Amino acid sequence: MIQLNISDIQHFSVGDGPGIRTTVFLKGCNLRCPWCHNPETVSRDTVTLTYPKANKSVTYGRSMTVDEIVTEVMEDADFYRQSGGGVTLSGGEPLLQAEAVAKLSQALQGHGISVLLDTAGCVPWCRFEAVLPSVDTVFFDWKTSDPTIMRERIGGDLPLIKSNLARLLRTDKGIHVRIPLIPGVNTSEEALTAIAADLRETGAKTVALLPFHRLAVGKYEAMGIPYPYRDTPPLPADTLRRAAEILSPSFTVYAEK
Repeated sequence: MIQLNISDIQHFSVGDGPGIRTTVFLKGCNLRCPWCHNPETVSRDTVTLTYPKANKSVTYGRSMTVDEIVTEVMEDADFYRQSGGGVTLSGGEPLLQAEAVAKLSQALQGHGISVLLDTAGCVPWCRFEAVLPSVDTVFFDWKTSDPTIMRERIGGDLPLIKSNLARLLRTDKGIHVRIPLIPGVNTSEEALTAIAADLRETGAKTVALLPFHRLAVGKYEAMGIPYPYRDTPPLPADTLRRAAEILSPSFTVYAEK
């Protein structure tokens, strides 16, 4: 029986795709973004977050079968259908569990539920091939076009990511390219110009901008690990505006909250 390593299942999510959604967060990530907003999902192991002031702890990480997950998310099926929502598979990197994720998405598709895959794209193409037939939409995060930053600070393979995005954009799926705007990483004119050049080569036409925030700082404290962006302020509005100006000659640009 196929098991999935799950961090959490979040019901009534309105920030992980269109409509009302349930987001299944999978455990494990092969990248190490220092600004990660879901640090509890990075390790494949169970992680407990301790909040002394609130006198509580929360544990993330459990094995669930496809049937168990489907049973839980189908509780909200009426909300999906009424709002144009569905189920989002996020993480971590869900494609590290591609075979199991494919079985889950096939089961959801069989119930008429729309499935959205949220990925950073740094996996062999065969993992996309396993999942794409039963996925409607893909959120693809593009973090940087600087190979040194990608390799040394994030731990990713920029040519692989670029190749995967180009191949995705040639499919009939809804592919949404998203750029998390991180101070000191990709908000300069030089960095954004390089991103624009790479994305044009992949065939991207539309990009979404995700402004940096510090909402995860409490998670890092609860995990007892340092957060490099603890003292970094939220992205200024003029930085977001300037990023849109740099990218808009090449793409349709919009900002997400």
